Amino acid sequence: MNKSLYVAMTGAQELLNAQAVNNFNLANANTVGFKAELSAFQSQAVLGSGYPSRVYATNNTTGWNSASGSMITTGRPLDVAVQGPGFIAVQGPNGKEAYTRNGDLHVEASGMLVTSTGQLVLGDSGPISVPPSSSVKIGADGTVSVVPLGQTPDTLAAVGRIKLVNPPVASLVRQPDGLFAMANGSTAPADASVKLASGVLESSNVDVADAMVHMIDLARSFDLQVKVMKSDKSNSAAASQLLQPG
Repeated sequence: MNKSLYVAMTGAQELLNAQAVNNFNLANANTVGFKAELSAFQSQAVLGSGYPSRVYATNNTTGWNSASGSMITTGRPLDVAVQGPGFIAVQGPNGKEAYTRNGDLHVEASGMLVTSTGQLVLGDSGPISVPPSSSVKIGADGTVSVVPLGQTPDTLAAVGRIKLVNPPVASLVRQPDGLFAMANGSTAPADASVKLASGVLESSNVDVADAMVHMIDLARSFDLQVKVMKSDKSNSAAASQLLQPG
C-alpha cells in the first residue's frame, strides 16, 4: 500500500476514535457526577521495507478528568454530593464493590437505598436498608437516619452509614458502566475525612463549549485526511497514465 495513503487512512480512523470519545463526553454532559474521559494522539513510525520516513498518529484513552463538577442545589434530602475528593461505595452489576460520585439517591419499594441508575448503596456491613419511615435524612458523615412511622419529627434513628472512600485517583479504573473500581481488584477502606453535602448534586465536569469546539476541529481534520486520500488516488491514476506505453 502507498505509504501516504496508509498515513491518511489511519489518520481518518484514529480521528473517528477521538470523535467517539468526545461524543461520549457530550452525551453525558447532564449525567450526575460524570467524569469526562480523556484521550490523546501519539505519533508512531510506519514500519516496513525501506527507510522509515512516514509517521502516523494513534489515539488512545489516557484516563479521566478527576476535577469536581459544579454543585446544583435541589433541596431534596436524599440528594447528596461528595465535598472535594472521594467517592460513594455502591454494589456494581457484577456484585463487587464499586465507586461513584452520583449522589442522586432514592429508596426503592423494597426499602433498599439505591442510586438513580439502580446500584445498591453500601454501608459498613453491606447494602443499606431503610425501614418504613415518615422521612429520611443523610448526614455529612454519611449516616442515614429516619423518623420512624408514628414518631415525632425530632425522633431520629440511625439505620446505617454510607461507606465513603478516598483512594488515590491513579489506583482507580473506569468501568464501561461509568463506575470506578480499584485497579488491583481490592476494595478501598472507608475514609472518615470524606464529607457529603445534603440537598445538592454534583453535575458532570464536561465542558460542553470546549467539547463542541473539539468536535468541529476533529471533523475538519477528518475531512483533510479524506482529501489526502482522494489526492493520492488522483496522483496514482496520473502516474499510471504516464507509464503507459504510447
